Amino acid sequence: MTTERARTAHSESADQLARRALDTLRGAGGATVAAGHVEAAGTESGGDPAVALGAVRIVGADVLAPYVLTGQSPSAGETSAIGLALSALPPAEPPPPAPPEGPEAAWTMAWVDWGLVTVVARVDPAGSPVRAAVLPQGPPRCDDDAPRRMPLTASEPEGAAAGDDIRGGIREGWVPWSIRMGKLASLALPGLDGPVHAAARSGVLALARGATRAALRRDFPTAARITRWLAWLHAEGVPVPFDPAPLTEHTTLLGGSDRAALDTAIARRLLGLEPV
Repeated sequence: MTTERARTAHSESADQLARRALDTLRGAGGATVAAGHVEAAGTESGGDPAVALGAVRIVGADVLAPYVLTGQSPSAGETSAIGLALSALPPAEPPPPAPPEGPEAAWTMAWVDWGLVTVVARVDPAGSPVRAAVLPQGPPRCDDDAPRRMPLTASEPEGAAAGDDIRGGIREGWVPWSIRMGKLASLALPGLDGPVHAAARSGVLALARGATRAALRRDFPTAARITRWLAWLHAEGVPVPFDPAPLTEHTTLLGGSDRAALDTAIARRLLGLEPV
């Protein structure tokens, strides 16, 4: 019960932080994102600064998306708050191995941490209180015609044919791969590049399928995250199977959460649908 309550508190705090970042991106927020969020948690009744620091780690590089996308520099208080979040909950060293050798949740968190550390060091190279992040292992490459399979467990049933839909997550195709990439959507920002981005370039069709599938299933938060990768690819000049703008507009209306709203707002900036 306690674990579930803590998980809910962190999720709600991350949503509030995403809303603060979205307001700042739109020019309607305060002077800071992370710093303001942590400060508010320390002054509000029932607030918990430790939970607010955890939310900074969950939202990752998107805490700094308003600065990345507008070219503004974060304040010293902003980078100090991020540094505090990273020191209070330090990233794992060495980073956990990619699944199936390591747990997927820890591996995903390592990549989110890498994005946050890399962006804060880039937007404020002189005053950044954090050191360079250790690069985690990259995701499996996903070929357009035949997405590379990566088992989520240590073994696969003998004699299983390629492309089989095997329950339990043992065999992987474009569906779980695209969902995993969606969990790393905070890396889809200008100026970030690495193995995850290389995987996105090699898996354009899989991402397009994943975004379409999520939208058809009315899973709009997932659709927003994956569509954001398509917007990033489009901004990079990589050909995509369809224009991501209509799907971005669709998820803007139906995303349903503050984090999905931030994903779609960033996608709109990447697509040039909103002035920078």
